[in-house]
Amino acid sequence: MTARFTRTLAAAALIAGALALSGCAHRPTNSQIGTGVGAVAGGLVGNAVFGSTLGTVGGAAAGALIGNEVGRNNDRGHRRR
Repeated sequence: MTARFTRTLAAAALIAGALALSGCAHRPTNSQIGTGVGAVAGGLVGNAVFGSTLGTVGGAAAGALIGNEVGRNNDRGHRRR
């Protein structure tokens, strides 16, 4: 692994851990979980594809948006029951 990839992976793990710990106060909604997971996954994919900071940040932003929408749709489905 390159040093850059290792730093990015460590940062993603740190962010994911912080998101997980911040949810301890209450049960997070599916849209909150989707946003966090999407941001981490998008950042990793953006870094792998583009190999730059801009690619990582852009991938994280896109992943967060997509994850939020998917989670929000799941939240709506659970409320109908």
